[in-house]
Amino acid sequence: CKVLLRVGDNITTDHIAPAGAKVLPYRSNIPKIAEFAFENVDGSFYERAREAGEGVIVGGENYGQGSSREHAALVPMYLGVQAVLAKSFARIHKANLVNFGILPLVIDDATYQALKNGDEIELSAVHAAIAGDGCIAARNLTQGTDFTAKAELTPKQVEVLMTGGMLNYVRQARGGQA
Repeated sequence: CKVLLRVGDNITTDHIAPAGAKVLPYRSNIPKIAEFAFENVDGSFYERAREAGEGVIVGGENYGQGSSREHAALVPMYLGVQAVLAKSFARIHKANLVNFGILPLVIDDATYQALKNGDEIELSAVHAAIAGDGCIAARNLTQGTDFTAKAELTPKQVEVLMTGGMLNYVRQARGGQA
């Protein structure tokens, strides 16, 4: 998948899914509010994500801090974000990512420094890794380098991710009934 966006430290949920008078009228219209995703960080993110269809976001320390709004995980999910690779995560946002089926992965500073917008990366044996020790072997195909990303998850978070998010998890727990 492609690195859709590389951001710095302390990215807030307002950076990810802005709030305010401009966005408020659309709060239940996910396709519309997705147009505002990361607009204050990188105004071209929405178009790049739509064009790619899927990809990952790379973040620094404390990714997802601030309010606990679910839209900050829902909008990236809608735009095809499969994983967020960050040096660390705000606790509630990390839980929201898992609930929407987005894999939160911890990377070291050297990996963070090396990853760039547009890099193609490959994450190997993800299901086996998150069900095991959480260490995912990865390759930056653009740069020809290898790195490791760590899924630091509770057993329930592993189950939720394995089913594709909380809605699928609940549906499965209810015997397929919505």
